Amino acid sequence: MSVTSRSIAARVVTGAMTTALAALAAIPAFAHHSFAMYDQTKMLVLTGVVYQFVAQANHAEIHMYLVGPDGKLEKGPDGKPHAYGVEMAGAAAIAEQGITADSMKAGTILSVKVNPLRDGSDFGSKAGNSGLARCPWKMPPAPGKSCDTVQGRDILGAPTF
Repeated sequence: MSVTSRSIAARVVTGAMTTALAALAAIPAFAHHSFAMYDQTKMLVLTGVVYQFVAQANHAEIHMYLVGPDGKLEKGPDGKPHAYGVEMAGAAAIAEQGITADSMKAGTILSVKVNPLRDGSDFGSKAGNSGLARCPWKMPPAPGKSCDTVQGRDILGAPTF
């Protein structure tokens, strides 16, 4: 094989390897889901008691037990508290907005606007540019109301609830 043929072959192999590596690097970007699974024509206002905050790079999540219109924890058919999960932006982005493990400790009472999953599962995405309304510690809203109506509440993640 001549020097020119080896040079061309080396460039072809290098180009193929570069293309393969670029394709592999793009896989995580394609693996990230769209928000089509959420029904953005519906918005629910939910109030609940946080039992878990999950800080992840792609999406942070708040898991809470829902509070019913009577001001009491809702119960499922099994008699256990009605759990609901809320997906948000990545942990770093929401930390800049005051939403952290410290501000969402277990027992925190909050209200959030969500776009629910289309399949009806108890999970949703925080709606648009809405904020989270956090009640003062151990001060739930009046029955039928949300935390944005409680004196001393905080709005986190946006200027308004």
